[in-house]
Amino acid sequence: MKKTGFIIALLFVLFNLNHAWASEPLSETEKTELFSQAEIFFHQALEMSEISATGKRPPSAVEELLKKSLMRYERLVRGGVKNGKIFYNIGNIYFRLGDIGRAIVNYRRAEMYGPDDPNLKQNLSYALSLRQDRIEEKQKEKLLKTFFFWHYDLSSKVRSILFVIFYAGFWTFAVVILFKRTSTAKWGLGISLTFLLLFLGSLLVERFENSGNISGVLVDREVVARKGDSASYQPSFKEPLHAGVDFRLIESRGRWLHIELMDGRTCWVPAGSAEIVTM
Repeated sequence: MKKTGFIIALLFVLFNLNHAWASEPLSETEKTELFSQAEIFFHQALEMSEISATGKRPPSAVEELLKKSLMRYERLVRGGVKNGKIFYNIGNIYFRLGDIGRAIVNYRRAEMYGPDDPNLKQNLSYALSLRQDRIEEKQKEKLLKTFFFWHYDLSSKVRSILFVIFYAGFWTFAVVILFKRTSTAKWGLGISLTFLLLFLGSLLVERFENSGNISGVLVDREVVARKGDSASYQPSFKEPLHAGVDFRLIESRGRWLHIELMDGRTCWVPAGSAEIVTM
């Protein structure tokens, strides 16, 4: 009885320690220490992975270091530290652990903070190329991205800068016209106004889209999509979906998510098989 009581007490203490680790806010010192430890473990894993390629180090040792690094990065996120570098590093770790779905969802999160990062673009593109499912975008989306390329190819930061430049140019030419109505000033005013409205419209459309658009990624290796919010419903497709599939969230209902795939098809998937990009 005493032994059983001791084990129960020990489990209770461990549970409370784990709960505290997961929920308590972090001090600035703790944030610095966790980030430093995460970086050290990650770089040790990289160094060891080079050694393991020669057969001198077991891959399990590399995985252990990666998981230690991952645990600290994710603790930082739970503690409120959310930036492009953190999510990019988490994505890299999941990629090295062979978890394509969680690698992609964290690269997507990193995109929200640094969409112009060339390393992020390259890693995300490579991770996407490894997905088992090839789901094409709707034809409408393809046409929009072709005709309004500046809206999709340029980041919001770049478009904001260009908006400011043309806004300043518009008022500069407007002032010039007040004193001297030259054809050059008129052309400058017209061009500035055109691009000013173009980028302003793009930024407003993006803000509207983001306000009502929740995206996510399937993270389980295999997911049976259903026609309703229960395992009793028939599968939506002949083949299951796989990790890394992007989707738009339509509705969340208990343990099930109603989602729309990139090609416009809709289905229900278990909530635990997916992660939402926005945290």
